[in-house]
Amino acid sequence: MERIFRTRTFTRWMRKTGLNDEALDGAVFEMALGLIDADLGGYVVKKRVALPGHGKRGGARTIVATKLKGRWFFLYGFGKNERDNIDKEELKALQEMARELLGFDEQQLAAALTAGELVEVSSESGQA
Repeated sequence: MERIFRTRTFTRWMRKTGLNDEALDGAVFEMALGLIDADLGGYVVKKRVALPGHGKRGGARTIVATKLKGRWFFLYGFGKNERDNIDKEELKALQEMARELLGFDEQQLAAALTAGELVEVSSESGQA
């Protein structure tokens, strides 16, 4: 079963942009098919996501922790007009976060959800 999560930081950014869970679900569906924009190493990938009123080209870039199955953690997002990419230090921090999150057992996941550190995305479409 595929499970999709977003971090507290990603959730705040997502609200500002108007991005919704359906778009994240669609992005996971595409990534599961191998359609990623960049493998950044350390279980971190970059995926373009269309923002409301924009296409993918003018949309957002998301940084996702995943082993391309099972669990997907949306860690960070930025608009194409905000910046070109993440730097090496940011990537290293995101890779460390990915290792930690992907290593969580069910009890640790439940604790992070209860604490509000993570939000689980409900899969409305059933694609993921």
